[in-house]
Amino acid sequence: MKLEDFLDHVRSGAAIEGGSAHHAFLHETAQDALRTTAELNSGYRTPQEVRDLLSRLTGRPVAESVTVFPPFHCEFGKNLVIGDDVFINIGCTFQDAGGITIGDGTLIGHGTTVVTLNHEADPERRADMVPAPVTIGRKVWIGAGVAIVPGVTIGDGAIVGAGAVVTRDVAADTVVAGVPARMVRATGFDTSAE
Repeated sequence: MKLEDFLDHVRSGAAIEGGSAHHAFLHETAQDALRTTAELNSGYRTPQEVRDLLSRLTGRPVAESVTVFPPFHCEFGKNLVIGDDVFINIGCTFQDAGGITIGDGTLIGHGTTVVTLNHEADPERRADMVPAPVTIGRKVWIGAGVAIVPGVTIGDGAIVGAGAVVTRDVAADTVVAGVPARMVRATGFDTSAE
């Protein structure tokens, strides 16, 4: 199977059935991601070395303006898109097989987890995974220790408070916090004009 075939399948929202060719491809590609992240996390890396390893992990160029502080964990890599001027702090974990897109100028606090696959609820189909992409807009600030579940979109300029569990979409230019995350207030800024 080719990467584009897998990504087309995931983009369609179809399940990755346990034991299928898509499931095998996911696990094979994960081995490459694990090798790359092990190299990234095995000792000091210059900012350029980090970006080079992220480019290898994602299969696409990572902008010079991107900063990632290892350790960084990612189980697939090839469905992760990182915009310009993004900062990802220490200890983040991304499960990107279902697709993660991070907009320009976004800050992600340490220990944040982003998940894009759910397992089927039926115990007989529990090995099946259902992909749902996560989209993080431009100039978003995600606090430390946040968990973002599959299928969530976080609008431009939003702020997610530390420790929040984001289980539904977050409107642009709002502040959310808590478990589950709920709107606290508007940010007072309008990022739509930028």
